[in-house]
Order: sequence, then structure tokens, then C-alpha cells
Amino acid sequence: MPTPLSALFGRSPIRPIQEHMAKAQKCVILLGSFLEASFVKDWDLAYKIQQEIRDCENEADDLKSDIRTKLPKNLFLPVPRTDLLELLSTQDHLANRAKDIAGLMLGRKMEIPESLVEEAREYFQESLLASEQALKVINELDELLETGFRGKEVDLVESLIVELDALEHQTDISQIKLRAKLFQLEESLPAVHVMFLYKIIDLIGDLADISQKIGGRLLLLIAR
Repeated sequence: MPTPLSALFGRSPIRPIQEHMAKAQKCVILLGSFLEASFVKDWDLAYKIQQEIRDCENEADDLKSDIRTKLPKNLFLPVPRTDLLELLSTQDHLANRAKDIAGLMLGRKMEIPESLVEEAREYFQESLLASEQALKVINELDELLETGFRGKEVDLVESLIVELDALEHQTDISQIKLRAKLFQLEESLPAVHVMFLYKIIDLIGDLADISQKIGGRLLLLIAR
């Protein structure tokens, strides 16, 4: 049976936003495979995965453009259209960041020092957990809409966002530890390489930061 919204407007405007978030998350997942290839210096495989990330990010861009074009300005929703578009833009940063990391590392064939590989892997996995949590949050958006942003569904989403904040905080802790360990290696590595390693560490941390911002955007929608 169609919901009241679908009866009035056809396909829910929320579903495409959720599809876009899933596409952004796919970029992050692919980045994990890219990093594993870079850890073993398999640059042919890394190139293939980087192309997959690029294609996935392009698909996310196409979805974003389609949503922006088709989301009516006079659509009756319990939240402003501009807020939904800002949420979409934040999600898009996640896909962009994954593409940026893969592009930078491939372009320079950046090798993570062997003594940092395990910490770097765990650090990325923590960022991945944060983006997975952000996807869980966004997948509740249609339920929030159906309940008018009230009731138990709000409590559920708020609890998911609390968990997301905790995951992001853990990546901050891991980032500090990884940067400290890299600092100890600085004298044994080329200065330019060190500079770019710090850049990659920061960009991976951005994945968790952006994920937290996605949760924050949804909190703003609930608060209105």
C-alpha cells in the first residue's frame, strides 16, 4: 500500500538520497581494497581499484545532480528542501575524499612504511566503521519522514548518532598515535614523502569527520 507521501508525490525523494549515500559508502569500501593493494606494492591492482573508485564517485555525482534537478522546490516535507540538499552535499564529500586518497597515493605510488602498515590498516577500518554507521543513520531517514520526525524512531536515530560520534572520536585518538609514530620515522624518510604521508593520514581521518557531519546534519533535521 502506498504511503501518503508516495500517493501525493510518487517516488519518495528520500530514497535517492539513501541510494547516493550507499554509493558514497561503496567508494570508501573500495578504498580499503586499494589500500591493501598499496600495502603490498601491487600498483597494477591498485590502478584497477582506483578506476573503480573513480567510476563509483562519478555515479554518485550523477545521482547528486539528478536529485538536485528533480527535488521540487514546493515539495511538502516536514524539513526544508535546502536541508536535504546540504545533507546530500555532505554525503558527496565522502565519495570525493575516497577518490582523492586513491588518486594521490596512486599518482605518487606512495608506500606506507612497513612499520606503520598495521596501524594504518586499523586506522582506516575505524574510519570505515564510522562511514558504515553514517549509512545506517541515513537509512533511517525514510522512517523518520513517515513518523513526522517524532517518537521512538527519533530516539533510535539519536542513539545511532551517539555511536557515530564515539566512532569518530576513536579515529581521532588513532590519528594522534599514527602521527606520533610517523614522527619517530621522519629522519629515516625523504622529507617530501613524510609530508604526503601526513596528508594521507589527515585525509583518511576526514572520512570519519565527514561521516560525523552527516549525522550532525540529520540531527539538525530532527531538531527543526
